[in-house]
Amino acid sequence: MPTAVCIGETMAMLTPVNGVPLHRADELHCSIGGAESNVAMGLAAMGLDAHWVGRVGHDGFGTRIIEDLRDHGVGVSGVELDPGLPTGLYVKVPAQETDPDAGSSVLYYRQGSAASAMAPATLANPAVAELIAKAGLIHLSGITAALSADCRALLEILLKAPRNGRLITFDVNWRAALWAGPNTAGQDKSVLRQLANLADIVLVGKDEAGHAFGTTDEGELRALLPDPAVVVIKNEAISAIALHRDGRRDEVPALSVEVVEPVGAGDSFAAGFLSGVLFGLSQKASLRRGHAAAACTLTVHGDRGPLPPADELASILDCSDAQWAGIRVSAGHFDVPAEGSVAP
Repeated sequence: MPTAVCIGETMAMLTPVNGVPLHRADELHCSIGGAESNVAMGLAAMGLDAHWVGRVGHDGFGTRIIEDLRDHGVGVSGVELDPGLPTGLYVKVPAQETDPDAGSSVLYYRQGSAASAMAPATLANPAVAELIAKAGLIHLSGITAALSADCRALLEILLKAPRNGRLITFDVNWRAALWAGPNTAGQDKSVLRQLANLADIVLVGKDEAGHAFGTTDEGELRALLPDPAVVVIKNEAISAIALHRDGRRDEVPALSVEVVEPVGAGDSFAAGFLSGVLFGLSQKASLRRGHAAAACTLTVHGDRGPLPPADELASILDCSDAQWAGIRVSAGHFDVPAEGSVAP
């Protein structure tokens, strides 16, 4: 079973119960959230040996994170407990009917968190070093680059290290609030391009690319990132595109989904796509796995949606192009048209 190691910050997440405005909430639901740990849980659900490496405070939130990840089949031997710094926290502010165009938003309380103290020394932790040594894939994120200079140094060391047969992947994960924060004062966001260009596979949303790299044009993006073997552009509800270093291009249309909430869909796509890569599947099959995993998350509240049973998922992924184009997804159910019932 291939081993994947995801490195980054996971936080406690508080959400007003029943979607009431935050200032009127008497109850807050506690869960966990973090791009890299979301990917780790997705990879575990896809049948991989997945681990999360990060730092949490020696507090109840940190304990909750470790227990939740373990319950989802994710290894936590590389998690460090900080005796002084707290676990990061974020609050989801629900969208309100009185202002439907505003959508939901997020309040971060992560400056000075235990995770922001990740540094090159983290790699010297024997448990972390052991995980890195056996990993077939190491997954990183642009979020970590925004947490602190030490975090950026950690990413740079990993991305510049000899591969020794492993892949290193980088999801840009643009977060405007982080790059505008005081801990990034004076930090040029071009560091994201520099880090991404060191990776083997880069994932970026088309909307993110405009903020992080100043363009959404495929050719310009590939020119800005010439070194990765593959750059995957997530074109929202339209398609996902894999641009290869040799000029090849693969595109798979997105599924038609009855969306409940978009949060977490990008991480689910990453887990689905990367699982396909680790299993040695074609780019088309890997992109399909990404779309299917994202669709499951889009139809639920929360950061992760459960996958269909393995046999049903295999049938969905193996359908013809015409069937794929006709799939409708609602409440986690994939309605796949019968072969011959859709136009080729």
